[in-house]
Amino acid sequence: MTAKRITNSAGSTNSSRGDVLRVLGELKVATTDQIQRIGAPHLSFRHADKQPPSKEKQARTAAHTGALSDLRAYGLSENGGSTQTGESLRNLTLRAWKPPPTSCGAP
Repeated sequence: MTAKRITNSAGSTNSSRGDVLRVLGELKVATTDQIQRIGAPHLSFRHADKQPPSKEKQARTAAHTGALSDLRAYGLSENGGSTQTGESLRNLTLRAWKPPPTSCGAP
């Protein structure tokens, strides 16, 4: 019998959540666009035909926005203000900086 798969409400993947955790672990604070450009630079050329540019950016960063939403639901990320242009800044919570608990009492 197989265990039921736990799904994330925003539909993010392990890969996109990993990108977010890696980038925010280094930069401490970043916009979704910065996370996407650093964590998955190959996606920068995706949706280049969408108009206006804001729709292109929204489509390009959708995966990482979903990952941030799921991490926020787990208490690992939060919104940390906004830039002068109105983009949301994201950062990790203190809970995300703690090491994961050990299983089976192993150190």
